[in-house]
Amino acid sequence: MADYQLIEHAADLESLAQDLLNEKVLAFDTEADSFYHYFDKTCLVQIATRRHCYLIDPIAMGGPESMAPLGPVVASPEIRKVFHAAEYDIFVLKRDCRFRFANLFDTMISAQLLGYPSIGLAALAKRHFDVSLPKDEQRSDWSARPLRDSQLAYAAADTTYLIPLAEKLERELKKKKRLEWAQEEFEGLTRREWPEREFDRLGYLKIKGARALDSQALSVLRELYLERDKRAREIDRPPFKVLGNRTLLEIAQRQPTSPDELSGIKGVTDLILRRFGRNVLAAVKRGLKRRHGPIPKGNGGGRRRIDRRTERRLAGLKRWRSQRAREVDMDPGVLCPNAALEAIAFRNPASGADLVGVGELKSWFVREFGDEVAVALAGVKDEG
Repeated sequence: MADYQLIEHAADLESLAQDLLNEKVLAFDTEADSFYHYFDKTCLVQIATRRHCYLIDPIAMGGPESMAPLGPVVASPEIRKVFHAAEYDIFVLKRDCRFRFANLFDTMISAQLLGYPSIGLAALAKRHFDVSLPKDEQRSDWSARPLRDSQLAYAAADTTYLIPLAEKLERELKKKKRLEWAQEEFEGLTRREWPEREFDRLGYLKIKGARALDSQALSVLRELYLERDKRAREIDRPPFKVLGNRTLLEIAQRQPTSPDELSGIKGVTDLILRRFGRNVLAAVKRGLKRRHGPIPKGNGGGRRRIDRRTERRLAGLKRWRSQRAREVDMDPGVLCPNAALEAIAFRNPASGADLVGVGELKSWFVREFGDEVAVALAGVKDEG
């Protein structure tokens, strides 16, 4: 079990932050409560040095603004900050604490670039240190206080091995001449900004099976989706904990008009019926009064239509990617994701220089493989 110190007072955090400015490397992790709340927040921040682990409780200190003393620490280019799967951590810390980051190292991205078959932190800890990290608190409600000892031990364990793990992975990256690739990925994370979260009013079209509904049922589904979100906001719960997508779809298909009919639908419990049943039936009624109309264009992810020539180029690129990924021992989707392949197919480059500035492509990929990709496409043109 990892040793840790719980920080719950502003004076202790200020003192700790001053001490951390003297460190060369720190391991970071966060715990949030998106599984339990509509308006999720940072509930715990874990920081480990080579010798100690600190669990910092922003809730106990009054909110995320209390984390301000850590701002100079995370922004310092002199201190390496090690994360595993940093994207969500960076997102919530930028959103809630207004932090700016420099000098990151992400062990998950590193494992991906090295071609590891399993890139989860537990798998990496087992592989490199032969330890089994605890998993029993993954779905904990981190907003509830007091935190249990088992939660604190779980949180501490997630940072205990990050610093030595990063050092091992960095050596492997250097050996494979991929450290520069990783550093570009890390730098991209420090620069990334996320827009303010907005409710997607067309999100019901992404529910599996929605597009197979007739216009009447689709209209009902839309009203149910909007009503569910309204209820989720009111009670501060994730929408899926109000009503699941499969239940929404079945209600839209069966279109109940009474509590008895509604109660016969899987996923509609007695509690839901008592607290939310009237709203659900009202949403069904509204949907039945309105025809849906044509499905809005552009809600399928904004993909451009692919013509036959582009489709042929894309097929050639996928063949190249499959072979090259095997040669460099990397997952094909890490080497070049499908969206990036499509961007190349549309650009139809004559040389690697033609791919510079294509937003979907990583700089390291263009630099290392751009000319290869152009040659592969030339072969497709010759075949045509």
